[in-house]
Amino acid sequence: MAYFYQRFTSIQVMLWIALTVSVATATTVIADDSTKTTKSVGVLPADQFINPIGEGADPWVVRDPHAARYLWCVSHGNRAISIQASESLTSLGVRHIMWRAPDSGPYSQQVWAPELHFLDDRWYVYFAASDGDNANHLAYVLKSKSSDPLGEYELFGPLATGGGADGKSPNLWAIDMTVLEHVGKRYAIWSGWDAPGTDQQFLYISPMKSPTELAGPRVQICDNDDFDWERTESGEQGRGLNEGPQVFKSGGNTSLVYSCGASWLPTYKLGLLELIGDDPMQPSSWKKRAEPVFQSTEETYGVGHSCFVQSPDESQWWHVFHAKRDRQPGWRRAIFVQPMKTDERGFPQFGQPAQAGVPQSRPSGDLGNSETKKRSRVNDFSYYGHHQFYDFDTAAIRLGRVPDEPINAYRSGEKVIFDVEAPHDVDASVTIDFHGDANARDAGILFRVSGASVGFDSQRGYFAGLIPKAGLMILGKTDGTTWTELARAKTTIDTNRPQTLSAQIVGDEITVSHDKQTSLTFRDSTFADGRVGLRVVDTDATFTSIEIQPIDN
Repeated sequence: MAYFYQRFTSIQVMLWIALTVSVATATTVIADDSTKTTKSVGVLPADQFINPIGEGADPWVVRDPHAARYLWCVSHGNRAISIQASESLTSLGVRHIMWRAPDSGPYSQQVWAPELHFLDDRWYVYFAASDGDNANHLAYVLKSKSSDPLGEYELFGPLATGGGADGKSPNLWAIDMTVLEHVGKRYAIWSGWDAPGTDQQFLYISPMKSPTELAGPRVQICDNDDFDWERTESGEQGRGLNEGPQVFKSGGNTSLVYSCGASWLPTYKLGLLELIGDDPMQPSSWKKRAEPVFQSTEETYGVGHSCFVQSPDESQWWHVFHAKRDRQPGWRRAIFVQPMKTDERGFPQFGQPAQAGVPQSRPSGDLGNSETKKRSRVNDFSYYGHHQFYDFDTAAIRLGRVPDEPINAYRSGEKVIFDVEAPHDVDASVTIDFHGDANARDAGILFRVSGASVGFDSQRGYFAGLIPKAGLMILGKTDGTTWTELARAKTTIDTNRPQTLSAQIVGDEITVSHDKQTSLTFRDSTFADGRVGLRVVDTDATFTSIEIQPIDN
């Protein structure tokens, strides 16, 4: 956990933050913005947000029954699991690694799709892991030692997800385990192979003896190719594939929403099973919808592996899912959230997937839209970018760090936005370490920022940065999609030592300085308010000693 110091007086707010970050611009810097025209886009209203809210796949989030917050459960680099607390459903919160896989052994790699459940006053994290060979994937569970979701956990498993009365004759491939509670009983539901080595994924269910043990034997809920749209490709060249089962209960009815098709293609989608019988262990108790319930559009595609959670005031249901970042085969994905409805029987109605970059209303009662954010701790921030491209500790935040073993990695102008309210007129400074890279691109400060999401220029606000490669200090703005340079100045950047950058804005006048020697001034009135953050693009940089002060006019 990164810790920050915050002091409030009647005349000033000072923040000291040790950070490591890298930043780069997504477009070519130009000397004069008079040759460019951009949309007139101002500050995003406080009651709106922008998708995607984060990078990742197989999202899982629950409301904490003991606190006014959401708990995200995330796989990191396929080697660790993080639980991240956030007051807002539109932010993943700060990383808190609660379990790391061992260096070797049957559950040392390919840690997939963790789910956090609160059962019998303890927290349980169900996940799949292997020894590095996908054919050896099995299901495991972590149990908290107390009722604190951010406390210590102990490991159980592998769970008995195979054949025979004991579920271990033999134990069989299993991923995406979730929990169904029905009429006072608990059941585990997952995606598994029908036999060793078949690579044929079906949905299975088993009664639970306890949260850490299945009672078996397993039962296959349905076929995986009842309909052509469940196949990885249409027709005989494709195969049926069902995975990512998720339970939704409303109006006294139970749905099992599942992902199907090829997760690596834009055609990934959701199907739905209705529980129409009394016994979930009987396949006849489940009725499969003849059409997919959620599928791609031209703008948002490869949608799947959903979960469902209520808004803070419990007046809305929200749908959380991942979508692909590009149409090429692969698993580069990002996380979206959007409201959903239910029909008169209580079954979910999803509509179409939200489009990236389009403003949406925040969840009803979302704390990101309330006065409490003015009292937020300074160590609360939102990160936008691939989870393997940043690190932080008590001394620094590092953005743009290239991972040793990248997992479905992509660059996106990595940034952090601090949740604490920023002064209207502000003087911000930071020390940037470019790690000796004379060819580095942009790294610097974001200010008067709103509407941040995953993407190079996916924020509204100003950016002041240094570009060692070009020997430039720059000032520009982004409208959520496009970068516009406002001003630049030549400067000497010695990447073998830390550099100091400062940005001051009073009204519409912006002044940027480098090492208290080179400076430039520009007037722009596009953005009147917003938060402060740090940003990099295709650069590995470390930010330390950030100081943010209000300017008393």
